[in-house]
Amino acid sequence: MPKPIRMSRRSWVAAWAVPCAAGLAATTKLNASSAPAPQSEKSVSAECAERIADIETQLAKAKQEGKTDGTLVFSRVRVGTEDDCRDDLHNHVRGDQ
Repeated sequence: MPKPIRMSRRSWVAAWAVPCAAGLAATTKLNASSAPAPQSEKSVSAECAERIADIETQLAKAKQEGKTDGTLVFSRVRVGTEDDCRDDLHNHVRGDQ
């Protein structure tokens, strides 16, 4: 039976450090390349801006009255029409604008 090759602790650490460093470098490069490109600012239509302002007013009023539980419910969105503000509202709530 052949005798196993003996390695010092420094050799083991170096043998593991090199692939780990390469993996971290590759991960950093991939994360940097997949970062979302900055989006150009879209203008919000007047009707959508009015709806968003109305929603903000309702949220502020509910907060003053202590009725905030983290749930938002809106029923004025008409899907499939030109005045559909879903994307604008979503961007506003996420903090994009």
